[in-house]
Amino acid sequence: MRTIEWRDGTVITVDQTKLPHETVTLKIKTIDEMAEAIKNLRVRGAPLLGAAAAFGLALTACHSKANRKEKLLTELGNSAKILKSTRPTAVNLFWAADRILAKAQDYSGNAEELKMLVIREAQRIADEDAEANRSIGKNGAELINDGDVILTHCNAGELATVEYGTALGVIRAAWKQGKKIKVIATETRPLLQGARLTAYELKRDGIPVTLITDSMVGYVMYKRLVNKVVVGADRIVQDAVVNKIGTFAVAVLANEHGVPFYVAAPKSTFDLKRKAGDVTIEERKPTEVTHFANKPTAAQGTDVLNPAFDITPLKYISAIIHESGIYYKQDFCKFANQI
Repeated sequence: MRTIEWRDGTVITVDQTKLPHETVTLKIKTIDEMAEAIKNLRVRGAPLLGAAAAFGLALTACHSKANRKEKLLTELGNSAKILKSTRPTAVNLFWAADRILAKAQDYSGNAEELKMLVIREAQRIADEDAEANRSIGKNGAELINDGDVILTHCNAGELATVEYGTALGVIRAAWKQGKKIKVIATETRPLLQGARLTAYELKRDGIPVTLITDSMVGYVMYKRLVNKVVVGADRIVQDAVVNKIGTFAVAVLANEHGVPFYVAAPKSTFDLKRKAGDVTIEERKPTEVTHFANKPTAAQGTDVLNPAFDITPLKYISAIIHESGIYYKQDFCKFANQI
């Protein structure tokens, strides 16, 4: 199944804030509804945000009453600004919006033809992501051996993509090859994407999974309970991987214990014109930390730091798996020129 679909002027997706206990389908019809869904994590995961941004612009085009190309271009530009204001860190959202805007600006047809072009391009972006994820899974499965226990952080499964997943795509592909693997999933505080989404996906697919708290990673590595780490990415820059908060700590622990640390992501996640210092790290609301299940767990008025992502230098990463192959550590100095 696809996590997101275009159906006759409506975007159909699942409300990820309701999982795993309730499956609620969102029917998004306007750019404002799409922006709200992204901002409040109903739609989340870097590759999925790329498709969501593309379909958001498709909604603008589909429902526009503009009869002049220039007016439609203005509406598309305004919608892109709305989307880009939602979440600043995952680059796929910006990449998809800019790709559609560039296609639209270069198009020489009339307004009605341009509307159809935008919708087709959005669908193409979604289709490409689905294809890329399956290729990532196939390429990454080469790194997985029969009997491996793989630790993953946050959710980089089909729920974070259009289809199949990146880090979980690697795990799924290895499982389908008959490799008897097991997964250790971190809960991923503060919003529990690992507990709510990754464990849910793996249990549904029959892949053995054990859930741990984020603070147990050092223990399971010290005890040699895990021998590979595979995570996704929200942005890959020249010198680092930006991913869910806690990834850096996992990478340092993996390095200390000699555990290979792999990153799986499509090329749409690469942002190789920038370095780590150029990336805006999203800061989210304090109540995500001070409350649990909407109940306060901290003293009222407690100061909170709540970055949604952290930065892992490339020196801690064994390989980056993408749809065209694998970049190993020795390739990192030249991979920016090969994308």
